[in-house]
Amino acid sequence: MTESDIGTTSDLMQEVIDIVAAEAMIDRDKLSATARLDELDIQSADYVMILMAVEERFGVYISIDSGFTEAETVGDLVRAVAAKIAEGSGAGA
Repeated sequence: MTESDIGTTSDLMQEVIDIVAAEAMIDRDKLSATARLDELDIQSADYVMILMAVEERFGVYISIDSGFTEAETVGDLVRAVAAKIAEGSGAGA
């Protein structure tokens, strides 16, 4: 998924932002595709809670050593989730 693809996944973006806001207890207004996770003061325990919520919401498995943990922005997080969803939907084909 490229940077330009983010616009086509606005629903996914909003859902991931909702999850990050809820699990990391961050004001939703501070979250956007370009918001840097390190500047949002997201702690490692928050990442685990976000990861679990994403897995539950989208029915995908994301290992802790996946690209998910390498995400630097909320947009990176959305791309990682979208890639896992695509893997999952292609697995049965």
